[in-house]
Amino acid sequence: MPEPLPETAPETARETAPETAAVCIGEAMIMLAGGPGPLADVEVFRRSVGGAECNVAGGLAALGVPTAWISRLGDDGFGQHVLRDLQQRGVEVGGVEVDEVRPTALYVKESEDGRSRMHYYRTGSAAAAMDPAFLDRPAVRERLEQARLVHTTGITAAISASSAQMLERLATEPRSFLLSVDLNWRPMLWRDKDPAPLWRLLKAADIVLIGADEAEVFAGTRDPDELYERLGAKTLVVKDDAHIAMVLEPDGRTEVPALTVDVVETVGAGDAFAAGFLTGTLQKLPMVQRLRLGHLTAAAVLTAPEDHAPPPAPEVRERLLNCTDEAWAATKIGPA
Repeated sequence: MPEPLPETAPETARETAPETAAVCIGEAMIMLAGGPGPLADVEVFRRSVGGAECNVAGGLAALGVPTAWISRLGDDGFGQHVLRDLQQRGVEVGGVEVDEVRPTALYVKESEDGRSRMHYYRTGSAAAAMDPAFLDRPAVRERLEQARLVHTTGITAAISASSAQMLERLATEPRSFLLSVDLNWRPMLWRDKDPAPLWRLLKAADIVLIGADEAEVFAGTRDPDELYERLGAKTLVVKDDAHIAMVLEPDGRTEVPALTVDVVETVGAGDAFAAGFLTGTLQKLPMVQRLRLGHLTAAAVLTAPEDHAPPPAPEVRERLLNCTDEAWAATKIGPA
């Protein structure tokens, strides 16, 4: 059985902020998903909450990890909905700052011919105004001081120069937590920008998660050993889509094949994998089980139309985390 998360925060810290094992820092957005067809013809949209770091925060909380999400939101109805949504999913949001001028970001999902295309409206958002001084806010500082793990992504490094500077400060100052960074390479966000800050962030991280396809575009290689050498992270997780996920560490390499999944929608699966793997890391599970938990949580999202979904039931997770390699390979996950 996974061991319980130990209490590490001092009593004085818990008097001002709830106990927090993990903190996720990044932008949340409202997602408006239309029905099938070109965007110009869609009249009705379904609203939900998206954004890589808040997806991971919700995934961690769903797996029982005390988790806070830290960011900035607009003083608008969309921002209020983000807060309500995350609170309902068990995420602590007391470190969020509300901006009276800048809006909450949003994106629109267009579905046509069985494929999805995203249209982002995030320029000048409240989250893009995060800067190094944001880390000095008492509510933010308290949560970071408690955390055993802090997670962010390359998206947050890309949304503005000031947010990239904030993450550089977070990564380079002395810290007591593990820093986890998911590359989440978005070429459009880095257009006309120097990716050097992102390279520095990845090299400073304790855990780096990266997809093989995006690694080939970002770093010019998908070879895990070359990536491990170039990034220098203590723990490198390489995800090869529907095939395999592997971890490279100083002690060697661990590989676990992906499950067979009836895919409904792929958006958000990488965030779900990160939540599962990081939960296993906090619980100090064997590396094979950390990767399996990542695959299981990703599979749950792959079988749902939204960016996030509840993880498989505890008894299912327990059985599959401890099954034989043969039983794992024979497992198929569907919407049911």
